[in-house]
Amino acid sequence: MNRVLIVDNSPLIRNSLSKQVEESGDHYWLAGTAANGMLALEWLEQNYADICITDVRMPVMDGIELLRQIRAKYPWMVCIMVSSYDEFAYAKESIQLEAIDYILKPVDRDLLYSTLAKSSAKLQDARYNEAYKLLLKYLPSHRDILARWMNELKLARRENIPLLIVDMLDILTKWTEGKYYLLNGLAMAWLNLLAEEMKLENLEITLFEGKDYAIGESVLSADKVRYYYRVCAVRRLEEGAEKFLDRVTEALTQPNRKVVEQIKQLLRKHYMEKIDYQLLASSVMLSRNYMSDLFKQETGMTMGQYAVYLRMEEAKRLLQDTSLKTYEVAHQVGYEDYIHFAKVYKKYCEFSPMEYRKRLGI
Repeated sequence: MNRVLIVDNSPLIRNSLSKQVEESGDHYWLAGTAANGMLALEWLEQNYADICITDVRMPVMDGIELLRQIRAKYPWMVCIMVSSYDEFAYAKESIQLEAIDYILKPVDRDLLYSTLAKSSAKLQDARYNEAYKLLLKYLPSHRDILARWMNELKLARRENIPLLIVDMLDILTKWTEGKYYLLNGLAMAWLNLLAEEMKLENLEITLFEGKDYAIGESVLSADKVRYYYRVCAVRRLEEGAEKFLDRVTEALTQPNRKVVEQIKQLLRKHYMEKIDYQLLASSVMLSRNYMSDLFKQETGMTMGQYAVYLRMEEAKRLLQDTSLKTYEVAHQVGYEDYIHFAKVYKKYCEFSPMEYRKRLGI
């Protein structure tokens, strides 16, 4: 969320611009207003904004001088100039001072929104690029941190990730060199670096992007701004780590799922027979114990329970759709002992085979 400061000596125009910003959507927050450039600078000494929308002609300090001061003191800010005067000199000087646009009054709502969107994109790109340069600057002396992250992520050790994030936040804070507004960009740059490393491990991860998170206060002091960006960075790292872990877990379980599906197919084919678990394990090239543990982990039931499930489902179908006697159904699904079959069936279906047929009117 980008915080907007509006500067204009006309209360009517300040109110109009304020309303437009407030109605522009979730990406922008009206942070404050000021009647001239001097008051705007005083406001900025105590508070924080990402974007400044300022009039050109104002008493005490005009918009051009304000823009010049912002460039010197708050270089991360993006400025939008508004004016009632279609004068080339004003527009030229505004562009020289890197204003993103020069808009004539009355300010068109759609034009303002498109300019805000352009400002937001410029902020994000500039911060990410600056953050990425800092990452490249400091990373060579911190390769061990990268190795730790890769190791924990590849092993999907979720319980160790919170400590990694706490340590990483302290490291990234130092890397900002006091430019705390770069924390979110650094967090994204770090996650994208991890994503590239994951690709080397044949794990495809989508690159990370995104804006800062919302915070429910219109006015932020310098201390609160630092806290805000730390919160943004932590959330970014948490979400990124969760995304990595989900992808790694998926990659780790895919081969297991294929093996379990093979086992299911074999059981579906031979469920009516006495199951030779050792032979079954050999057919999927696993030890019997590992095969049993893997099947239980993936399905929530043992192979024996799954075989019973298959037998009972087939028994239900035969009882419904055929004229076979109940003891013949038992033989069809692998039970030589009808009494044992009837007990298992009642436990599974709550009714004995004969009661089940009666309820169906068969």
